[in-house]
Amino acid sequence: MNTISPRKIKIFKMKNRKGYAALCKNCLTEGRTVYQTYDRMVKALKRNRIEVKGKVSNIKRLVVSKVA
Repeated sequence: MNTISPRKIKIFKMKNRKGYAALCKNCLTEGRTVYQTYDRMVKALKRNRIEVKGKVSNIKRLVVSKVA
């Protein structure tokens, strides 16, 4: 099973919808809150046999303004 750091998950605010989206390793998830979006991304990565190692002290730090 591959492992990644929580810092690799990019969360951003969607402009044309309510809520947030997360992008990591060709997985895209959406949620109403930052926490829900992060949890859904961790679950999606598990389905692809990728484990998120480490803890995030402040999930709001993962929110970015632009995704490259």
